[in-house]
Amino acid sequence: QVQLVDAGGGLVQAGGSLRLSCAASGQIFGSDRMGWFRQAPGKEREFVAAITWTGAGTDYADSVKGRFTISRDSAKNTVYLQMNSLKPEDTAVYCCAMRRFYLSSFSIWGQGTQVTVSS
Repeated sequence: QVQLVDAGGGLVQAGGSLRLSCAASGQIFGSDRMGWFRQAPGKEREFVAAITWTGAGTDYADSVKGRFTISRDSAKNTVYLQMNSLKPEDTAVYCCAMRRFYLSSFSIWGQGTQVTVSS
């Protein structure tokens, strides 16, 4: 049973940076996919970024390309989301998630961490 624990959120001014982390415990396969999603108040959850556990195949939402970077440290079983040049519209609860290689959707979720960007 895999568990995901998100951390690293906080309050930052526009233009600032934050790094989110997602610590994973349990059995993880190299082809499993790790992703970050976010949900702002009154809006639907949206995809932010994803990476395969091996570190290959990164993918980003257009709204964060060039500003956010997803990475993983297999030795620490942790996935990171480095967020630079933050904007007020990035304010949301950010959750990491896992999609098993044999499934078509993300099915394991972290508890979420709040990111607030002030103008």
